[in-house]
Amino acid sequence: MIARLPSRPTAQAGFTLVEVMIALMIFGLIAAAGVAILTFSVRAQTATGKRFDDIAALNRTASLLAGDLGQAVDRPARDEGGTMLPAFTGESDGRIRFVRTGWANVDAAPRASAQKVAYQLDGNTLLRVAYPMLDGAAPLPAVTLLDKVAGVGARYRYKGAWSDRWDGTQGAPLPQAAEITVRRTDGTAFRLMLLVGAGSSASPVPGGFPNPGGSPTPGATGTPPGQRNGR
Repeated sequence: MIARLPSRPTAQAGFTLVEVMIALMIFGLIAAAGVAILTFSVRAQTATGKRFDDIAALNRTASLLAGDLGQAVDRPARDEGGTMLPAFTGESDGRIRFVRTGWANVDAAPRASAQKVAYQLDGNTLLRVAYPMLDGAAPLPAVTLLDKVAGVGARYRYKGAWSDRWDGTQGAPLPQAAEITVRRTDGTAFRLMLLVGAGSSASPVPGGFPNPGGSPTPGATGTPPGQRNGR
């Protein structure tokens, strides 16, 4: 009689504790690298978006300055206290005030097509201030054009000569051109060379006040108004 020996239990396949720990370590390294890459991508996207927004704000500022200065006219205006001011005043620190034409009126509101505007620096913010009426009105809320501005410089050109300020006593109510320099807090600087009143001799706004400096007006050359343009 042959006795049957008890069979040994079959060995089961699996991972040792060391293998599991190594796998977890590798997974942790991959996860950490993925988180780092994702964080870098988010930060890069945020920085790029801020840079694009800043470039867009700079372009809007340049477009507004070019449009406003290009449409400047010889139209003195009164301030809130009733004092008559020159048609164009400008300082070396970039403070500018003048009257421009071409104010869009899509709602057909009872107002003039000319508008008094001003540019000024408040802290590190460049502002554009507009007025609802040409004479005696308080300004509308200022519009922020550009932030992170360390300083603004301005010069005004007339007949080949540059001046650090303008008040209409330089021989004309308006300069022919203006140079605006914007210095940012990061050390960069931008310079704009802009024509004022399209760089030509400005004429008064119809119905405006005559300029005491004697700027050219229609019919002021001695020709009777009824004989202009061949009539």
